[in-house]
Amino acid sequence: MHNPFGPGAVKTHRYTVRPQDFADFGEATGGLVHAVLGTFALSREMEWAARLFVLEMKDADEEGIGTALAIRHHAPAFAGETLVLTATFDALDGATLRCAVEARVGARLVATGHTEQRIVARARLAARFASLQADAAATAQSEPNL
Repeated sequence: MHNPFGPGAVKTHRYTVRPQDFADFGEATGGLVHAVLGTFALSREMEWAARLFVLEMKDADEEGIGTALAIRHHAPAFAGETLVLTATFDALDGATLRCAVEARVGARLVATGHTEQRIVARARLAARFASLQADAAATAQSEPNL
């Protein structure tokens, strides 16, 4: 990992809201809640804005993985509107990058929050995932069918 950034550096990401981004939990749970950008879609775009730093920081044998995300909604974003997400480099603590993220449609503040992403060796991450999957498979085999 290398870090060409310092606190206050900024990355910007633009995203146009689509109907599939609405707060909708499917027919089995009541369907559409609101015809506005849902928190789950907003979280994806906020993480991507901060990941723009990670893409320039990680080495070829490394990857970033999200470790924290906090979002506070301030106003809605509607289908067809372009969300401008601004990630600001807060700090790098070891291999963990923390960014503040703001989302706006024009002058309207839609959301604020922060993300954390840790940069780790791909091999180490793959080994950890494989170990956890093996543990889960072993546990599933040992549990009685209910």
